[in-house]
Amino acid sequence: MQGNLPPEAQEKIEELQDLQEQAQQLAEQKQSTQTSLTEAQSALDAMEDIDEDSTMYREIGEILVETDYETAYDDLEEKVDTLGMRAERFDSQEEKVQQQFEELQEELQQMLQGGAGGGPAGMGPGGPGAGGA
Repeated sequence: MQGNLPPEAQEKIEELQDLQEQAQQLAEQKQSTQTSLTEAQSALDAMEDIDEDSTMYREIGEILVETDYETAYDDLEEKVDTLGMRAERFDSQEEKVQQQFEELQEELQQMLQGGAGGGPAGMGPGGPGAGGA
């Protein structure tokens, strides 16, 4: 079908495909960040039940190094904060990509309705994030 479309429409379809790919990458990065955030928050919560005089270790590369409770807690708190901000940025980026996708999809539909009287096949509602979790 793309061979019969005007060059402008083909370009818009390629842009839509690029946005879908970008949305998929953002979703994967967001999921990874969310997993790390959940793990760090769980560790931080678990530290609430640990005696502050307990021997603590932190992993550095392939080795464990002894550390104190306060340092371990502060490091985990900082990690949770950083990952939380990162997750929020991914949310914002996803919204922006979704908006760009919808605008571009509308432009393409208007372009095709003006010339061919119908929307592109396979470009249903939902956009780049449709069907994902």
